Amino acid sequence: HHPFFVSQVRMRHLCNDTLVTVVNGQFPGPALEATEGDTVVVHLVNQSPYGITIHWHGVKQRLTCWADGAGMITQCPIQPNTTFTYRFDVSGQEGTLWWHSHVSALRATLHGIIVIRPRSGTYPFPKPDVEVPVIIGEWWQRDLIKVDKNFSIGGSFDDNPAAATINGKLGDLYNCSGVAEDNFVLDVEPGKTYLLRLVNAALFSEYYFKVAGHKLTVVGADASYLRPFTTEVVAVAAGETIDVLMVADAPPCRYYMAALANQPPVPDPQIPVFISRGVVQYNNIPSDAQNCTEKSPLMPEMPDQHDTITTFYFHGNLTGLQQPGGGHPLLPQVRGRVDERLFLTLGKGSMCTHNKTSCKRGGSNESFEVAYINNVSFHLPETTAVLEARYYGSGVAVEQLPSMPPRAFNFTDTALIPVVPGGKMEELEPTRKATTTRRFAHNATVEVVFQSTATMQSDSNPMHLHGHDFFVLAQGHGNYDAGRDVRSYNLVDPPMKNTVQVPRLGWAAIRFVADNPGAWFLHCHFEFHIAMGMATVFEVDSGPTLETTLPPPPSDLPKCTR
Repeated sequence: HHPFFVSQVRMRHLCNDTLVTVVNGQFPGPALEATEGDTVVVHLVNQSPYGITIHWHGVKQRLTCWADGAGMITQCPIQPNTTFTYRFDVSGQEGTLWWHSHVSALRATLHGIIVIRPRSGTYPFPKPDVEVPVIIGEWWQRDLIKVDKNFSIGGSFDDNPAAATINGKLGDLYNCSGVAEDNFVLDVEPGKTYLLRLVNAALFSEYYFKVAGHKLTVVGADASYLRPFTTEVVAVAAGETIDVLMVADAPPCRYYMAALANQPPVPDPQIPVFISRGVVQYNNIPSDAQNCTEKSPLMPEMPDQHDTITTFYFHGNLTGLQQPGGGHPLLPQVRGRVDERLFLTLGKGSMCTHNKTSCKRGGSNESFEVAYINNVSFHLPETTAVLEARYYGSGVAVEQLPSMPPRAFNFTDTALIPVVPGGKMEELEPTRKATTTRRFAHNATVEVVFQSTATMQSDSNPMHLHGHDFFVLAQGHGNYDAGRDVRSYNLVDPPMKNTVQVPRLGWAAIRFVADNPGAWFLHCHFEFHIAMGMATVFEVDSGPTLETTLPPPPSDLPKCTR
């Protein structure tokens, strides 16, 4: 049982007092710690001026779709001065997940970690001496409701955070009138092993993470175990969690840990460089180690901010851990038949202002930018949640998500990036708005190929699916070619994830079994992409038994109007 009091508090950073929306007065919010198989109950009291929902990112929500917390998808927001109780089980999952608001951009400050430990008490890797949450985030000094609104009507790359953070600390690269901001400090003892539970809670960016003088052993991602491998740098996509082991085996001293945001190079729109750093500080540093105590901690050499190859190879190294007794029970099914295949292009287009049917594009003020899946930009319902409309049979007009884009072209042609009058992109810009869904029969095997495009930008796309984990079978650069690329699928030990980093100017292929009835949001985890419409809903039918049927909504499910 966890009480969540959502309220606004003033926090001071960078010489400014900022009114922020938080849970229990904390930034980041409180950790939810559970044992596999537990039931979690969260009593939320909304003392803020905004409608709020909380999404339990990565929790499978078996038969508890009503508790998924996706605003206007599974529920209406919890109105100010009202309460709601979330109830769900954490079964069949061990590792690190996280929770966050799923209304507007408020998750920038409304988030926290979820830790699910094995009921047996043992890990499939050497048991760490200490477990440490490391939440990479951002510090915003803007009205987050307005930021979200700005992106929903075309976006503004002037809306940027003020700093990057590690566990809510900005770090000493930022200062107020010459006084450095505090660092997150991790005190370590020589020889001990630390399990760093990395969460990327940032709105905007993927982050590279390193600790000077130390190697990191990757053992898990998205609450699934991985075949361990050792690296100096970890890439954590927006919405993703990565578990790494760090042995305190360096000469006793002080070392920086650093988190650096990456971004595509010009001609993509550029945002400032965001980096935060904390300190790994050894206990009992020898008194004669003057070089250690008098100098700044050692800083790791970070990848270039425009390096998008390191993340490609990092994510390509992820493979599932083969457990005793065989692989995951769903693997045989996904290796066999495929019932539904979707090819989903991810990009940006434009719509005419004032609902006109034709207009000038290429950056004209007669049109505004939107994000899309297969040239349809998602329209979030305003009066009834999608799941309620499905359950009661009315309330939201939906269209079927197309299984492929309306036209084929060279999706990764970098000449499509510039937004200019008469540019190569102009004829590809027209996009429409709709509340799209795709319905799957219960227990169907679904394959989705995500294709990142160069349409008006060339960013990567961290795609997150609610209510299901999926197997990441392959990734590649350029345009997906089924005849060629199916041969690269890993059907032996693919990693199981809930968020896949679709590479910049590339593709990723996943499969999952649609065995959890409900309405499940699928969206990019960059906030500007989801606000601009890069989203859809996967609806999964109930099965033939009571144990496979979506239950009715809870009696206290919030209403859209008070």
